[in-house]
Formats: sequence, structure tokens, C-alpha cells
Amino acid sequence: MKLYIVSLGAGILVGIIYALMQVRSPAPPAIALIGLLGMLLGEQVVPPVKRMLAGEPVTMAWFRGECVPKITGTPPNAATAVEQSASLPARSKEGNQ
Repeated sequence: MKLYIVSLGAGILVGIIYALMQVRSPAPPAIALIGLLGMLLGEQVVPPVKRMLAGEPVTMAWFRGECVPKITGTPPNAATAVEQSASLPARSKEGNQ
């Protein structure tokens, strides 16, 4: 339920911004697509910040493997996926319950 309320709040915020910019809703395709690009880029701000706060390095290799596929929609290459899965700590079955 929380996700729906946050989504509604984000929609209201965007509606207010559109009204202030005097853009009709639904937005013309170019404006809507630029807004979606902004959403994709905004989503990718969080992982590097979390990584930096955890004291882990943010390298270009990490960024290319973690963030670029989500922005471009292309699947990560197999080598990157193997490297990332090898670096993840193993979870016990008891800890996942």
C-alpha cells in the first residue's frame, strides 16, 4: 500500500510542476520522454551514494556493470555478471527466512 501512496504523491508533484510550467497533461511526447530519462537517471543516483556511504569505491567498471545497463536497457555482459555474483557474500538458508 505504501508504494501506491508514494506513487500517487509523485504523480501529484509532477502535476503541480506541469501546472507551474504551463504544460498540458498528458505531456507532449518529447517532454514525457525527457521526464522518463530524468527518472532513469535519478534512480541511478542512489546506488553510488549508498556505495560511497558504505565506504566502498565507486569505479567506472562498477558503474558500467551496475548502472549503465539499467539506464540503457541493455543486459550486462556475462563477465560482469559473473564478477559481481562472485563478489557477493553467500547467504545462508536460515538467514533468508
